[in-house]
Amino acid sequence: MAVRPIVTYPDPRLRQETVPVLRVTDEIRTLVADLADTMLAEHGAGIAAIQIGAPERIFLIEGAVAGGAIGSPPKVFMNPEILWLSDESDTAEEGCLSFPDIFVQLKRPTRCRVRAMGLDGELFETEGNLLLARAMQHEGDHLNGKLMIDFVGPLKKEMIKRKMKRYAQREAEDS
Repeated sequence: MAVRPIVTYPDPRLRQETVPVLRVTDEIRTLVADLADTMLAEHGAGIAAIQIGAPERIFLIEGAVAGGAIGSPPKVFMNPEILWLSDESDTAEEGCLSFPDIFVQLKRPTRCRVRAMGLDGELFETEGNLLLARAMQHEGDHLNGKLMIDFVGPLKKEMIKRKMKRYAQREAEDS
C-alpha cells in the first residue's frame, strides 16, 4: 500500500472519463488501499480514484465522516449512483485535495442517498446529511469530470486559476 501523488488542477486527467468497476480484484483492493493511505496522509474527508490518476469509478469517504467512530476505516463506494437529493440545501465551505489550500462556498442539497458497490462486491445504499451528503456529492462529481471550480463565478474562477498556477510553480521549484 502506498501514498500516491494527488493530481491537481488544471491536470486534464481530472476531466477524463471514468470506467465502472466490473468486479473486485486484487488490483482494485490495492487501489482502494492506496486511496485510503493517500486520503489519510492528506487529511481529506474523501478522495476519488481519478485524483490519483486512476480512471476507476471509486471514491472513499473518511470513516468518521461516513458515520463511523474516529479512526474507523474509510467507506468505499464503487460505481456510485446518486438516487435522491433533498430539496433543502445549504451553502458551506468546501475544499478539495486537487485544489490545495483553496476553499469555496458551495450550495448543495443537505441530504442525499447513494447506491454503490462495496469492497465486498455487494451493493448497498446509504443516506447521508450535511457533511456526509456534501462529501458524497463532491466525490461523485469527480467521477463525472466536475470540479468545484465549475460551480463558481468568473471572478472566483480566475482567482483559483492564479492560485493554482502559483502552487504549480512552487511545486516545480521544490522538486
